[in-house]
Amino acid sequence: MGSPIYIQIHNQIRQAIEQGKWQVGDRIPAERLLAEQFGVSRMTLRQAIQTLVDEGILERRVGAGTFVASQKVQDRMAGVTSFTELTRSQGKVPSSKTISYVITTPTLSERERLRLNGEMQVLRMERIRYADQVPICFEVTTVPSDLVVSFARDEVTSSLYEALQDRGYTIGKAQQTVSATLASERIAEYLDIKRGAALLRLRQVTELRDGRPFEYTRTQYVGDRFEFYLENNR
Repeated sequence: MGSPIYIQIHNQIRQAIEQGKWQVGDRIPAERLLAEQFGVSRMTLRQAIQTLVDEGILERRVGAGTFVASQKVQDRMAGVTSFTELTRSQGKVPSSKTISYVITTPTLSERERLRLNGEMQVLRMERIRYADQVPICFEVTTVPSDLVVSFARDEVTSSLYEALQDRGYTIGKAQQTVSATLASERIAEYLDIKRGAALLRLRQVTELRDGRPFEYTRTQYVGDRFEFYLENNR
């Protein structure tokens, strides 16, 4: 199975950045020009760019364009908690709506973060997550497909962590990065907010107890419906 066109473009743009064609802080060409360069529609090009934005490789600046992202100051968040567990701990009822659920070829970023080899494929799913029926975040989760091949779809989409733990897996540590972003038209529609509204973006790679990365998640939280609590033991 070949990679979708937008993933191929994603990979080429990321490689160009890694090879120094564009440096941190550089503005990349307009979508119209890039679409012509790659010979694709602007919709396909925009999907590739948005994937890079969600991964923190590119960043959009209102009225200015799209730029190679600068490195953000990071802090360590303690503990690994799933959205389901977190919502229940606050006395709310978690639920989700699955937007897409596909077995596909990983992007370079997914391959790198999940330490995939050869022709391994991934499950990539998009979900809207709710607390008491209020949309809290839009989440894109990528998992090695061999890990969940025996799982029913509803097990994975309702709570991946619970499905894994029910089969004897133990969740290990996670690496988390939080930054700010603005809602695109698509995300605004999913989360019932205005385009350009403030969002908190979390990128997380979670490992099993044996150190194998099993989940790469990009989540966009509605800024006024969610907050992160940071705890440092020093």
